[in-house]
Amino acid sequence: MRHKPSFLIFISVLFCMTSCDQILDLLEEHKPDDPKIELFASGLVAPLGIEVDTKGQLWVTEAGTGTANNGTLSFITPTGIVHPVVEGFPSTVSPEGAVFGLNHLLLKGDTLFMLHGTEGKLYKFNISEYAPGDAPLQASTLAYEDIGTFVKEYSFEEDTDETDIFNLTIGPEGDIFIVDAAANAVIRRDAITGQLSVFASIPPIDNPSGEPVQVQAVPTGIVFDGQKFLVGTFTGFPFPAGKATIYQVDVYGKTSVYQSGLSVLTDIELGLDHKPIVTEYGTFTEEGFAANSGKVIRSAKGQNKALLSGLNFPNSIERGGLKTYYLANTFDGEIQKITF
Repeated sequence: MRHKPSFLIFISVLFCMTSCDQILDLLEEHKPDDPKIELFASGLVAPLGIEVDTKGQLWVTEAGTGTANNGTLSFITPTGIVHPVVEGFPSTVSPEGAVFGLNHLLLKGDTLFMLHGTEGKLYKFNISEYAPGDAPLQASTLAYEDIGTFVKEYSFEEDTDETDIFNLTIGPEGDIFIVDAAANAVIRRDAITGQLSVFASIPPIDNPSGEPVQVQAVPTGIVFDGQKFLVGTFTGFPFPAGKATIYQVDVYGKTSVYQSGLSVLTDIELGLDHKPIVTEYGTFTEEGFAANSGKVIRSAKGQNKALLSGLNFPNSIERGGLKTYYLANTFDGEIQKITF
C-alpha cells in the first residue's frame, strides 16, 4: 500500500474545486496528531514486513526462529486474528543472534511479492487464491525470481560481494524497485520483462569516531512519492548516532541527501501529505542497542519530529488509512496499531 498514486489524483481534483490556501489548510489538518497506540496482533515469530490490502487486511512476513525453516507469510484479519498462509521459508541466525529470512513484501494487484534476503529470492503469491482458514501452503511450491545472483555478480564501485534484498516499492512504469541492504544499492525490475538493472548506489558515510573512516549506509526502506524515491538507511557498525540519512533518488537514478540527523532507520513510509515517516531502531550503547529506545519520526521542512518514543526495536511501519499505521516489533512478536 505504498506510493499511493491516488493521492495525486486527489490533489488534482482539489485544485479544481478549492484555492491553494484551502488545500494547504486541508493537508495541515491531516498532519499527525498525538497518537494512540494499541496491540493489534501477537504471538508472531519475528514479524518484519507489513502490507495492507484494499479490505484493510494485513499480510505479514515472519522471519522465523533462525533455527529451523519456519519463516511464514501470515494473514491478519481487521480484528487481529492471525492465519498462517505459507510456511517453510528458510530462517537462519547470525553469530550475533540476528534472524535472517523473509524481509519486506509488496502487493501489486493480486500478486504479493516477498523478498527473502539470504536466498536472494523474490517470491510471488496470488492472494485471490487464499481464504482465511485454508491449509497453509509450503514455500517450496511458490514461484520465485532469483535476484541475489544478479546482485552478487554485478561489479559495483563500492563492491561488498554480498546481497540482502530487503525492501521494495513500485515506481515509474510499474517497475519494482528493491533496496539491497548488503550491496547498498537500488535494483530495478522491469514490470513487463522482469529484467534486472542497477538503478542507483547508496554511498557510504563518514564515521565521526574515525575508526573505520567510513561506514556503509545500509538502505532499509524505500518509497516513491510520484516524483522521486526516498531511501532510509540504517548505517553500519558502530551505528553513529545522528548520521543516518534519508536519500532522495530522482527518476534517473541520481542520489542526493533529502534529510539527515537521524539514527539507524529500519523503514520509511509516506504520510498523507507525502512527507516521510520513519522508524528508528533504537539507541546503540556499549552493551548493544538499548531496549525500548526506538522511535517513530516525521521528517519534514528540515526537521525530525518524534511522534512516538519508547518503542522496543520497531522494524517496519505501514500506513493503513488516513491516520492509521501498523508497526512491527520483531523481538516482541507483535504488530501494533497507531491512530493519529
